[in-house]
Amino acid sequence: MNYTKTIVCLANSRKISGRCIAGKEKTEQGFGGWIRPISNRPAGEISEDERMYQNGDDPQVLDLIEIPLFEYRPHYYQTENHLLDDRYCWKKVGQVKRDELHSLIDLVEGNLWVNGYSSYKGTNDRIPEEIANKLDNSLVLIQPEQLSILVDTEGGEFGNAKRKVRAKFILNNKQYKLAITDPRIERAFLKKKDGQYPLLAQNIYMCLSIGEPYNGFCYKLAASLITSV
Repeated sequence: MNYTKTIVCLANSRKISGRCIAGKEKTEQGFGGWIRPISNRPAGEISEDERMYQNGDDPQVLDLIEIPLFEYRPHYYQTENHLLDDRYCWKKVGQVKRDELHSLIDLVEGNLWVNGYSSYKGTNDRIPEEIANKLDNSLVLIQPEQLSILVDTEGGEFGNAKRKVRAKFILNNKQYKLAITDPRIERAFLKKKDGQYPLLAQNIYMCLSIGEPYNGFCYKLAASLITSV
């Protein structure tokens, strides 16, 4: 273990066979920049064993977590990446109150990273890989406007129909429709019928992330929705 960082967990999202954990560093002066611990796997996902506390619990959003790290390992737009030292357990050292999150919101002026590229069912939800690679960050915390959760069956036209949950929202007068990778939100809304479910956006914080490249594009993801419940 070369060093440890303490973060407030702002996302514990689905990623391939594991999870993407991300949060902002807690220092003596307050909260600093983003940190995303990654594994040595090609996509960097964190396994259940690698992220669990000594008592076997899984990290939760708003936990303050002390994480053992090996080295800083940025990769193009994912400048927040630190390689995990998987020989040691993670340690929960506290919890942040939800009303403290307002001070952690990131200032997003204009577009959310880069706009103008949409998938078949998304809106402004992807960036060509060569453009994304020129960005200098891949994580933001926002409070969206006019937020709705969409539940729909996608992919039927291509022979692989599957129900999917998306976040539809406005930010700086621009519309977005992003896939949700927050397992808690996915589970809750997949129990509902296909449709659109408006939420009170002023009560919700969202951690947004740019995921790994896929078929020439990097997708914007709603990695977590932090609600009042």
